[in-house]
Amino acid sequence: MTTMGLMRSFAVLAVLGMPVGSVGAATLTADDAVKQALDKSGQVIGARAGVLTAKGSLYSAYGGVLPNVSASLSRSESRTTNESGSTSLLGVPELIAPNDSKSNFTSPTVSITWGLLTPSAWRNLSAARQGSRAARYELDATRNDVALSVRRQFYEVVKAIKLAEVAEGSLQLSRDDERRVKAMFEVGSVSKSDLLKAQVRSAQSELSLLQSRHAVIVQRIELARQMGVDEAGLGDVDTLLTPQVLTFDEAALLAEAGSKRPDLIAAEASLASARASHGAARLGRLPYVTAGGSVSFNQKTNFTNTDRTSGIDLTGETSVDRDLRAQVAVRWDIFSLATVDARIASSKAALLNAQEQRDALRRNLASEVRQAILAHREATESQVAAQRGLESATENLKLTQEKYNVGSATILELIDAQVQLETAKSDLVRALAAIRVAEAQINRVRGQSQ
Repeated sequence: MTTMGLMRSFAVLAVLGMPVGSVGAATLTADDAVKQALDKSGQVIGARAGVLTAKGSLYSAYGGVLPNVSASLSRSESRTTNESGSTSLLGVPELIAPNDSKSNFTSPTVSITWGLLTPSAWRNLSAARQGSRAARYELDATRNDVALSVRRQFYEVVKAIKLAEVAEGSLQLSRDDERRVKAMFEVGSVSKSDLLKAQVRSAQSELSLLQSRHAVIVQRIELARQMGVDEAGLGDVDTLLTPQVLTFDEAALLAEAGSKRPDLIAAEASLASARASHGAARLGRLPYVTAGGSVSFNQKTNFTNTDRTSGIDLTGETSVDRDLRAQVAVRWDIFSLATVDARIASSKAALLNAQEQRDALRRNLASEVRQAILAHREATESQVAAQRGLESATENLKLTQEKYNVGSATILELIDAQVQLETAKSDLVRALAAIRVAEAQINRVRGQSQ
């Protein structure tokens, strides 16, 4: 678009009543709407929760490969009442005098278990790392999608407001024309049919204004819903629709999208995670090695034995400075191969799905970039055409008004010229809104949320 074209655009914006200066501090801009949505949107919150879930899975996977150390302090007590019986030594029986006994045992212990050589656990850790990475990029992709959706809806609100302003101006013109035609009908200058047509146009303009105002409310409610706020607190919306001179290189945009799109990066990470999970499931068929050990310090045992016949107590205590135990085991889940096969089949299905999703994104990337550029080009060309149409409609109305004033044009021709002008204004509003939406779509395609 040339400099002269931009100057004409600002002139047209003035005709439409669109502000070209700064707006008040309380006015909601598209950037403000996106910022609030990225903070409060349910989609973004859900994606953040997905990141936390992926972190939990990662921590759990680390637990499968790192040693597990635990400490305990145990104390036990035992009591025996009226124990009796006999023993035999070289065939000579000897009675055991009835007795009571009690003892307690205290043992501080530190134990460790470690999957020393568990290939499936290491593959699970790799899968969890990729899954956590995928979750982070999926959050970024969700933010981009939310930003695009909110910007699109924001400009739907702006478009609805501007169309309501156009409808309000059209109603005012229709009522003025109806009063003029009615006055001319009363003096016999126009027919009854002309008066009825003017009245029909007034009624249609009134209905159009009611529908336009209702559309503003509906679009504001939808915008508030996407932002995660209440519509009553939305405030005024910045209706500035300034055309910008933007050009895009399809090859450069495609290269940027291929390297920076978070959904593509997330898909690659998800595919890597699925591959690692499938490998871990397959490794579940192999034996694995575990190690474990424990050490107890300062074990103490106190005991008392009371002879019920003589009433004599025998007491004592024992202590152990250190008790070390260790083991290394080779394990093989021979009888759970069906469970392993089930995990392999499930992980294979997840791998196929992840690969198809990645391939689909890569396959459709060029088309998506091309469509975004074409949509922006179409919106820009539509804005230029709508601007020319508005200028022509404005000039046509001016000429028709002059002809009507000297009696060489009818009231119906004047009404038609007015209708054409209102239609041209509406077309320009739609084209300007489409340009801003197309810009947001291109930012989303290239991997930007702002």
